[in-house]
Amino acid sequence: MRAAGCVLWRRAPGGGIEIALVHRPKYDDWSHAKGKLDPGESALTAALREVAEETGMACEPGPALPTVRYTVSGRPKEVRYWAAEVGPGERFVPNPEVDRLLWLKPEAARPRLTHEHDRTLVDALLTTLDLV
Repeated sequence: MRAAGCVLWRRAPGGGIEIALVHRPKYDDWSHAKGKLDPGESALTAALREVAEETGMACEPGPALPTVRYTVSGRPKEVRYWAAEVGPGERFVPNPEVDRLLWLKPEAARPRLTHEHDRTLVDALLTTLDLV
């Protein structure tokens, strides 16, 4: 299965950055905004669409992050990710797919993420933004 998403970030009021984590009630997990590609859709278009659908927010895509591969119910899944900055005026809109969103400093976001493959993306984001 092919999917795409974004590691959403914003500039923190006191300096540095914050990363958005989304809570999916269906799985009771914390992850990055992502979803399946529609037929004929590019990965980046899907990533931006999924961010809008899951969070109600627009973002500015930046550099590509590592592609994550894992297995779900015995089937391979491949998720392409981008770093994406959320502007100061954007606000989260809860929906049936994502009921909560947390903005956390990277050191707090990493352990809150449910899956290890999502944690590695925090480090990739920091490296990509040259914040390590």
